[in-house]
Amino acid sequence: MQCPSCGAPLHVYRNPAPTVDIIIETEGGIVLIERKNPPHGWALPGGFVDYGESFEDAARREAAEETGLTVTLQRQLHTYSDPKRDARQHTASTVFIATASGQPVAADDARRAGVFVEAELPELAFDHARILRDYFAFKASGRLPEL
Repeated sequence: MQCPSCGAPLHVYRNPAPTVDIIIETEGGIVLIERKNPPHGWALPGGFVDYGESFEDAARREAAEETGLTVTLQRQLHTYSDPKRDARQHTASTVFIATASGQPVAADDARRAGVFVEAELPELAFDHARILRDYFAFKASGRLPEL
């Protein structure tokens, strides 16, 4: 790639895209969405962090956009950055635990939204099964995932 002004070679940096995922706790369990867009399947609500947006604000925005719920962030669980976690591109997701009341309503790029308990989780997209294993272990033990 060359500079359009002077023709000098430009180095193109490839960086992971920052994303957020939100584990929304409700009275009946945790909220998952069924994705409208590829990769299809059930997933945690979440998405890309916009330029100029904090990760916390992105988590609140994505939760509202995909589930209609206003969430209160409780804590950060962990950041997941395996280059293979998303087949579309290298992403790094910071996962938040949040609470909300009310029933989720699918919106934006969510086909459906539902509330699930650990024993009845559907097959999950991305690395969300690993994230939820870490979450349920944290809830049981109080220990955060290992680095």
